[in-house]
Amino acid sequence: MTDKSIRKRVEQLKEEIRMHNYRYHVLDSPVVSDAEFDRLLRELTDLEDQYPQLRSPDSPTQRVGGAPAEGFQRVPHPRPILSLGNAFTADEVCAWYERIRKLDGRVQDAAFTVEPKLDGLTVVLHYQDGLFTLGSTRGDGETGEDITSNLRTVRSLPLRIPVQDYKGSVPGNLVVRGEAIILLSDFEQLNRRLEEAGERTYVNPRNTVSGALRQLDSSLTAKRPINLRCYAVVEMDGAIPNSQWKVLNMLRELGFPVAENVSHCGDIEQAVAAAEHLAQIRDTLPYEADGAVIKVDDLQLSESLGVAGKDPRGAIAFKFPAQVVTTRLEDIGINVGRTGVITPYAVLEPVEVGGVTVRQATLHNFDFIQEKDIRIGDRVLLKRAGDVIPYVIGPVVDARSGVEVPYRIPERCPSCDAKLERVTGEVGVYCVNAACPEQLIRNLEHFVSRGAMDIEGMGIKVAALLVEEGFVSDVADLYSLDRDALLELEGFGEKRVDNLLNAIKASKAQALDRLINAFGIRGVGEVVATDLSRRYRNVDALSRATADELERIEGIGPNIATAIVDWMHEPSNQALLQKFRRAGVWPEETGSGEPSRPTPLAGLTFVLTGTMPSMTRQEAKALIEHHGGKVTGSVSKSTSYVVVGESPGSKLQKAEALEIPTVDEDGLQALLTED
Repeated sequence: MTDKSIRKRVEQLKEEIRMHNYRYHVLDSPVVSDAEFDRLLRELTDLEDQYPQLRSPDSPTQRVGGAPAEGFQRVPHPRPILSLGNAFTADEVCAWYERIRKLDGRVQDAAFTVEPKLDGLTVVLHYQDGLFTLGSTRGDGETGEDITSNLRTVRSLPLRIPVQDYKGSVPGNLVVRGEAIILLSDFEQLNRRLEEAGERTYVNPRNTVSGALRQLDSSLTAKRPINLRCYAVVEMDGAIPNSQWKVLNMLRELGFPVAENVSHCGDIEQAVAAAEHLAQIRDTLPYEADGAVIKVDDLQLSESLGVAGKDPRGAIAFKFPAQVVTTRLEDIGINVGRTGVITPYAVLEPVEVGGVTVRQATLHNFDFIQEKDIRIGDRVLLKRAGDVIPYVIGPVVDARSGVEVPYRIPERCPSCDAKLERVTGEVGVYCVNAACPEQLIRNLEHFVSRGAMDIEGMGIKVAALLVEEGFVSDVADLYSLDRDALLELEGFGEKRVDNLLNAIKASKAQALDRLINAFGIRGVGEVVATDLSRRYRNVDALSRATADELERIEGIGPNIATAIVDWMHEPSNQALLQKFRRAGVWPEETGSGEPSRPTPLAGLTFVLTGTMPSMTRQEAKALIEHHGGKVTGSVSKSTSYVVVGESPGSKLQKAEALEIPTVDEDGLQALLTED
C-alpha cells in the first residue's frame, strides 16, 4: 500500500468505527457483529502501531486509559454551570410558574420541555472543529476539574462530531453539558462480577460513576460501564437554537446521546402531568432519576428571567418522592456463594418502600459494615430504586438507645464450620473447604444453569436435595446418578427421573465455553469462558496455560489469570476433571477456533420486559445470546422481537407503537427450534 492509500484506509476505519460505536452505544441498534467490530478496531490499531504518525487524538483506539495523572487541573467554565431550585409537589411547581409569569407576561404563552433529572455526575464537554478537546466536572459552577483522559474512555461520548450525516455546519467551538451515569442493568452486572471476584462492590450508580471519573489512572475508569446523556449547549460559535427542544434535537443529530422520555408540552398543566408521569414510571427507566426537570422551552425568554441566588428562574427540578426509608436492623445474616465468598445481608423489620415490602437487604461486604459502624438493633436507612436490590445506606446514629450490638466478622463458615480466610488485597472473606455443603449446592445450581450446562429440571431445590441425600459430592457426580436411587426420593416419579437423566445426558454435547463457565472459576463468566474456548481447544490445553499466557488475552487481568491457574492446579479439581473425562464430558472445539453451536437467532435483536414464568432476565439473556441473538435495553426500529413476561413496562407500549413483534417465553423457545 502507498502512503496515500494507508492514510486513506486509516481515515476510513476511523469513520466506520465511530459510526458503529454511535449505533451501538447511543442508538442501541448495531449493524455489525461484535466480531466484525473487533476486526475493524484491530486493523486500525495495527496500522497506527505501524505508522504512529497517523494516530490522532480522535482515533477510536485512544479510548483506552493512558498513564496515571499526578492530579486534576482546575479549568474555568465559559459560563456558570448552575444548579436548579427544587419543587416537591405539583403545587410548588405551579407557585414557581406564577412567580416567573409575574416577572414576564410572555411566560403565559410559553411551552415547556420536561426531562428526567439524571442522578449522576455533571460533565462539561468542549469541542474544537468537531474534535473533543476537554472535559471537566461541574465543580463549584465556575471552575471544574479536568477529567479529559477519563471521559475519553466513555464509549457513548463522541470523540469527533458529527458521527453521521448532519444537515447543518459543525460549530468551530462547542461546549456541551451532560450527565455521566451508569445504567442500572450495567450496575447490577458490575457488582455481580466484583462480588464473584471477591472485590469491593458499590453502593449506588451515582457514587460509582463519580469515583470512576475522578480516578488518576484512566485505565481504571475504562473498566467501569459509564454512559452519558447530554442536554444543554453552554456555548457555541453561531446562534444557539432558540428552544430547548431544538437544542436536544441538534445534540441528537450531532451524535450525542440524549435522555429518553423527554416531553415537549404546550403549557404548564401538560408539563406538570408529564413530570408526574415520569414519577410513576421511574422504576422502568434504565437509569436512576430522582426527579423531572421542567424548563421554559424558549431559551431567550428563559435567559431573560435571570437567576435567583444560584438557581436559574427558567427551570425547576420537580423531585420525586424519596425511595429511602428507615427501619430496624434485627439481625445480620450470611450467604455462602458458589466460589466460597461469604457475604452479609440485613434482616430487617418489614417496611414498605417503593410499593414493595422489604424484609432483607444487601449490606455489600463486611468492610462496609465496619466503615459505617452498623450495629444489630440500629435504625438504618434503606434505599430501593427500580429493580435494584434494596440496600442499607447506613445507621441513624442519633436514634441509638445504647442496646445496639456491634457486629463481629465471623471466623467460621456457617455452613460447614471451616475456618474462614481473607485474601490479601481483597475485600472478600472465603470458605476454602471444597466439601462445604452450601458451596456445593450453589456450584450445582450454577453448573446446571442456562448460561452453563443448561440441564432442565435441576433447580436449587433439587440440587439441595441431592447434596443432603449424599447422591453427589461434586458436580461431576451428576453424570453417575443412579436411576433406582432417584426413584426412591419423594416426588420423583419415573417420568421426572427420566427427564432429568435425559437432560443430564444431553448436556454432554455442550460446547467448551459452556463447560468452562460451569466450572465456576472466580472471575470467569460467559464472556471470559468464550474467549478461553477460542484460544484453547479443550480443557487439557487450558489446564497447561500459564498466568502470563492468559493475561495476554484481552479482558483477562492478573487476578482472573491467577484464579484460572490455581483452579486448574488444585488436586481436587484435577480429580474432578478426570471424572468429567471418564463421563464423556470433554468437548473439543473445531479447528476454526469458534465454538460449534446452533445459532437460530443470529442477526436478531431482542428486548426483555416483565417477569418470565420459569427464568430470570439474566437467564433469558444468556439463552438468547447463546443461540446467536443480541439483547438490548431499549426498543427501537431495529428491534426484532420484544419478549414479554408478566407485568411488562413501557417497553411493551413502545413495541406496539413501532409495530415490533412480541413473543412470550414459549414463543422464544419456539424460535429456537425453527429451521
